[in-house]
Amino acid sequence: MYFRIIRNDILKSKVITFTTMIFVAAASMLVSLAAILVVNLSGALDTLMTKAETPHFMQMHSGDIETARLKSFAEQNNNVEEFQVVEFLGMEGAQIILGDNSLANSVQDNGFSIQNEKFDYLLDLNGNIINVSDGELYVPVTYMRDNTTKVGDKAVISGKEFTVAGFLRDSTMNSSLSSSKRFLVSNNDFAEIKDLGSIEYLIEFRLKDFSAIGEFETAYASAGFEANGPTVTYTLFKTMNAISDGMMLAVILLVSALVVAIAFMCIRFTLLAKIEDDYREIGVLKAIGMRISEIKQIYLAKYVAIAALGSVLGFILSVMFQGVLLENIRLYMGESENSSYAVALGIIGILLVFIAIIAYVNGVLKRFRKISAAEAIRFGTSQEKKAGAKRFSLIRNKLFSTNIFLGIKDVLARKRLYATMLVVLVISAFIIIVPQNLYNTISSKSFIQYMGIGNYDLRIQTNIFDKTDEIVKTIESDSAVSKNAVLTTKTFKVKTSNGSEENIKIELGDHSAFPIEYSEGRAPAAENEIALSAINAGEMSKKVDDVITLVIEGKAKDLTVTGIYSDVTNGGKTAKAVFTDNSANIMWTIVCVELSDKSLVERKVLEYSDKFDFAKTSDIDEFVSQTLGTTISSIEMVSYVSVAIALIITVLITFLFIKMLVAKDRYSIAVIKALGFTNSDVKAQFISRSVFVLIVGIVIGTLLANTLGEILAGAMISSFGASTFKFEVNPLSAYLFSPLLMICTVLIATIIGLSGAGQIKISENIKE
Repeated sequence: MYFRIIRNDILKSKVITFTTMIFVAAASMLVSLAAILVVNLSGALDTLMTKAETPHFMQMHSGDIETARLKSFAEQNNNVEEFQVVEFLGMEGAQIILGDNSLANSVQDNGFSIQNEKFDYLLDLNGNIINVSDGELYVPVTYMRDNTTKVGDKAVISGKEFTVAGFLRDSTMNSSLSSSKRFLVSNNDFAEIKDLGSIEYLIEFRLKDFSAIGEFETAYASAGFEANGPTVTYTLFKTMNAISDGMMLAVILLVSALVVAIAFMCIRFTLLAKIEDDYREIGVLKAIGMRISEIKQIYLAKYVAIAALGSVLGFILSVMFQGVLLENIRLYMGESENSSYAVALGIIGILLVFIAIIAYVNGVLKRFRKISAAEAIRFGTSQEKKAGAKRFSLIRNKLFSTNIFLGIKDVLARKRLYATMLVVLVISAFIIIVPQNLYNTISSKSFIQYMGIGNYDLRIQTNIFDKTDEIVKTIESDSAVSKNAVLTTKTFKVKTSNGSEENIKIELGDHSAFPIEYSEGRAPAAENEIALSAINAGEMSKKVDDVITLVIEGKAKDLTVTGIYSDVTNGGKTAKAVFTDNSANIMWTIVCVELSDKSLVERKVLEYSDKFDFAKTSDIDEFVSQTLGTTISSIEMVSYVSVAIALIITVLITFLFIKMLVAKDRYSIAVIKALGFTNSDVKAQFISRSVFVLIVGIVIGTLLANTLGEILAGAMISSFGASTFKFEVNPLSAYLFSPLLMICTVLIATIIGLSGAGQIKISENIKE
């Protein structure tokens, strides 16, 4: 019996049934995709770092090194499992030619290494430890991603020819947020090219118990070992590897939650519309003695069938689309060993959605108890009490036409009825605007403020301090340069709260020349002041006006914290000060340059790159693009998909809502027709209702996107060092094009949904 009822009902209302099933499928697909992506991302990342045996502690160092002393420290420390010093042969990008492309414009610190013996292995795309032969070159996977080179290409490194034999995954330097990239060559080839670049060292440790990493870092710093470079731990390696796909996943999770909420509202719409259509029949069934539970089963059976079909379709779609979303994860990290669990978790997620839908439908159907059999048979529709909008009378109306006025008055009089549609439109506006704003923010030039970098045009970076004066003299004599500043990064010792000492990187120079944004306080201006990055401030438990103590040449020096700022570079652990120092070793120097004519940037990059072949000259826009390129492309893809999803949702929900209204207001439509209103007048009134609700929804959605959305986006960004976050909004996109798209879709859906309104006959719907 139920099968026949379901079949007949589906054939009678194909469009509404299909629309409901699509919403269930979309919700199921997104929940399943989110589950699959979470499991695959975490699993692939764990697999990569396990196979590569990622160091728990890495200290990058430029300069002389005492390997014997480090080895002695490793042997005496009970928590050290393995220790090694890895040579990293740094070369300028102009010395590296891959196929037809030079890396002259690369902002990465490109270098060459041999395969490690103990841990920190470089893996091929099958996850195996690479054994490289003479004449072969394995290239970081990032240069495969951007089509710089391919397997079989000829590579020329400082005049020596190699063949690109494959691509490598590097668990420590895979991420675009990592400023360095390792190429792999054989031992013999490394010995041949060793004198053609500058050697840096990666001092690496694997610990028996990683939970004691803090204690180990303190012991290393207190011993005064080499530290002329960034310090990175296992946790930060994991965060940097996951951040690009993690941010995409976070946006998908947000959209999934919102689409699931909308799916429930859609089901409520269709169910209420169906109840309105069948109102008289329900009254008859109650009048002849059928129990409410039996009537509910008839409707519940249909939605069980729709939810089941939608869930199956959603799972099939998630399996189809997972390949596209997993492409980046598989390229950079490889296959997850938990992929079978991912599918199982996806199915569990879909089952939960299915059970929740059935429970929700069962709850909505409880309104059968409130249906009066006599009222249903007499009127054929529910008789709701209208309240509100009493002061909004037609006689006082001077702003709108009669049809628009009546449409707006109906919305104000039946706020609860229109509240659901309003919420859906608010969510749709939110889904459209937030990913767009996030993409615009990350891809904009102003995002450099979250990288601890001021707003300038060029940066010239060198670790050869003796050459800095040469750069500055050339820059200051260049008429195209309007402003410049020199910022020097050094490593100092800082006393912790328990009396031990740790290393801290401090950027010294004039920070007022190219100021950055501070989440709290201001830039340091006096010799006894310092500003801390958000991560450093958090780890040191320091706030503005607190005091930190540096140890310089064995003497303590107190500095007051004047500001806290965002920084996603160098692991997010930096500081800024203006005091002068001649004791500490220089890690690197950056000359910041602002040009009077922005169109000269590309030409000046080439000119300074040729002139200062010992330094790295970068266009700051290119620096941001290359550093955050993978993250930007991931968020861009999600933003476009979000717009498409939101517009589809808007069309379907508006259509269903208008269909429900037409069914519910048959009596009212018949009355106004009897009073002389035409079908065109009726359509105008319904369109004015939709547009009025839409305008309110867009306004609220935009406000929420720029407040709550900004908070949610800020929470994602803060995971890798940005303590404060402001959306960079594209006004044309957010406030013009997006609302126009929504208005057009709502108008189209409303007009389609009103197709049945003109067929309502006065004689059939006005009863005594």
